[in-house]
Amino acid sequence: MENTFAPATGVLSNIWLLVAIPLASAAILLLLGKRADKWGHWLGVASVAASFVLGLIFFFSLAGLDASRRSAELSLWDFIAVGDLTVDFGLLFDPLAGVFVLLITGVGSLIHLYAVGYMEHDPGRRRFFAYFNLFVSAMLLLVLGNNYVMLYFGWEGVGLASYLLISFWYTKPSAATAGKKAFLMNRVGDAGLAIGIFLMFTELGSTQYDDVFNGVDSLAAGTILIMGILLLLGACGKSGQFPLQAWLPDAMEGPTPVSALIHAATMVTAGVYLIARSNPIFSANTTLQLVVVSIGALTLLMGCLIGAAKDDIKRVLAWSTVSQIGYMFLGVGLGGGAYALAIIHLLAHGFFKANMFLGAGSVMHGMHDQVDIRRFGGLWKHMRITYFTFATGWLAIIGIPPLSGFFSKEPIIAAAFEREVVWEAWVFGMAALIGAGLTAFYMTRLFVLTFHGPARWTEDNQHPHESPAIMTIPLILLAVGSVGAGYLMSTSVPDWLNPVFGQESGEAAHGVLSHLVITILSLLVTVLGAGLAWALFRRGTALEPQPAGVLVTAARRNLYTDAFNEAVFERPGIYLTRALVFLDNKGIDGVVNGIAAAIGGGSGRLRRLQTGFVRSYALSMLTGAMLVVGAFLAIQLGWLA
Repeated sequence: MENTFAPATGVLSNIWLLVAIPLASAAILLLLGKRADKWGHWLGVASVAASFVLGLIFFFSLAGLDASRRSAELSLWDFIAVGDLTVDFGLLFDPLAGVFVLLITGVGSLIHLYAVGYMEHDPGRRRFFAYFNLFVSAMLLLVLGNNYVMLYFGWEGVGLASYLLISFWYTKPSAATAGKKAFLMNRVGDAGLAIGIFLMFTELGSTQYDDVFNGVDSLAAGTILIMGILLLLGACGKSGQFPLQAWLPDAMEGPTPVSALIHAATMVTAGVYLIARSNPIFSANTTLQLVVVSIGALTLLMGCLIGAAKDDIKRVLAWSTVSQIGYMFLGVGLGGGAYALAIIHLLAHGFFKANMFLGAGSVMHGMHDQVDIRRFGGLWKHMRITYFTFATGWLAIIGIPPLSGFFSKEPIIAAAFEREVVWEAWVFGMAALIGAGLTAFYMTRLFVLTFHGPARWTEDNQHPHESPAIMTIPLILLAVGSVGAGYLMSTSVPDWLNPVFGQESGEAAHGVLSHLVITILSLLVTVLGAGLAWALFRRGTALEPQPAGVLVTAARRNLYTDAFNEAVFERPGIYLTRALVFLDNKGIDGVVNGIAAAIGGGSGRLRRLQTGFVRSYALSMLTGAMLVVGAFLAIQLGWLA
């Protein structure tokens, strides 16, 4: 299918406002400084809410067009014009960009509103909302750009904003370290994405989406594979997928609204968006698709295993995000109709994960910032709204019908079992199925230890209480989305995205198991996982870590991935840096400084010969003449023959 985008006309010619409004708000809050402290947070909320309203207007305007013309491309100016390279500063609002815009601004608005209450007593609240608005603006540019350079521009903006927000409490060493870790690990992925874009221009002469996608068929299979792997490396960095997943759980050092925004609506969805947007590239090479599916399957299992061994409420949710994004990578890697399934799960995940992260923040707010789930228990009696809203997120993520997770995750499991290669169907299908059971286990463990069982509070937090309305209202709205969004999206999103992915996404090929059998198995392992966790933890758990087996110990240590990174990359990097510094100081600088010292010293010694006395010069001339005469005599006598 040829990719062409219609020019933006009418109301759609104003799509630039989606990016400009939160960006202008961030600039105002940063430039006005303390003068905006009293009202800056409300400006931050209003700017994202305004973008959401505009996003709805543009979305319904796009929906009113014929499916074949359902896109709006707006060219603002020439961003780069050097030699044969011309990059347009332009935006594209199409069905894929439209659903991401609504997710980013809709869920983002609720998180912003929640943050007003959560950050009420923080002296840096105005600066926090400036960074928050910058984050949203960069993410909107990422999904709205009409070429890969614009995407990369937003990509780097998201990286900058995430660094500022994760390390927002920079006086706390762990927060500063987490911010640097996120920034550096993302640079690895960003380098891959940048090189991939360079390769696009080299091979196709353009970075515009339509030019690249229409030219993919002219590329060699090896070129497509390399290009796709480079793009995948960037996607793994932003979405926290193996092998670049280690930064994502550490991002919990930022304020809880940051965790919700990163994990639910913005940063981690960027990698899924990149692969979905680049679907003509990934669909053109089966080996490339297999790599994406393998990474998704591996990461979803890793996230489940590690999440089951964590006791920090936010870190359990963080590893849950790693796992759920793995399901989305599995979906986009499967290709065909599974592209739409991955986007449906991404949208559903935005609701229930934001719900649970903000719920975790509400628990921390009522428990004096305690995060250890072993020291909670019985909170359902004291935090009823938080309890019931968190329960909807819990049921949604483990896939209990009729909540959203059932309609978004179960079809991906079924699609994995429908791979044409039988061994792939069994391997990836079973990985997804086992992941569903593990998800039910560790999320039920989190839910039960937090809200049920005996109270296990420590001395300094014995008075849990419900959060104020400004924090609970977003929880209620997100809970509604966690309940009903899945079915609505599963029935409408595939057809809506059909112009982007270029195929009907409803009927799939027959797999090694029927869809009914897969559904029954999925529900069965979910109930078993949840039931096992309920039986083990309904009466609480030990307040200190207990001796454990090999697998649990490895999971507590993040399956030794951090140790591997430290041993293979960090320490050799430090030693290499030290060696290069030594070589630079003693070698390169040593040679330069040595030559300079030799010339300076020699000049000083030669200068001493210039005494200014005539008798000294006469003696020198006489000595020289005698040496010349002596040399001639020696030659004549044959002494120097």
